[in-house]
Amino acid sequence: MEAALEENIMGALENVIDPELGIDIVNLGLIYGADLDDNGVCTVTMTLTAMGCPLAAHIEQDVKRALSDIPEVQETEANIVWDPPWDKDKMSRYAKIALGIPD
Repeated sequence: MEAALEENIMGALENVIDPELGIDIVNLGLIYGADLDDNGVCTVTMTLTAMGCPLAAHIEQDVKRALSDIPEVQETEANIVWDPPWDKDKMSRYAKIALGIPD
């Protein structure tokens, strides 16, 4: 995937806010990658802050909605993985500051 398209996808995903933490899923470090195949299917490999997150379906729908405005993306699949496990070290400096977590 070309860099400009990947940047557009990640920028769109920054509009998806974790409802519990109030920070976007990119800065939280929940996005592990995004791949776009030749048919326009974008597979977003991501995790959640905790297994059994009650808002998983909500976040997944927000991911699909966020990417629906990108012309190259015809369909979005959220691939939720637990390995590697998420921890606060995956968060951006911005997210840590916003949540008051020491860097």
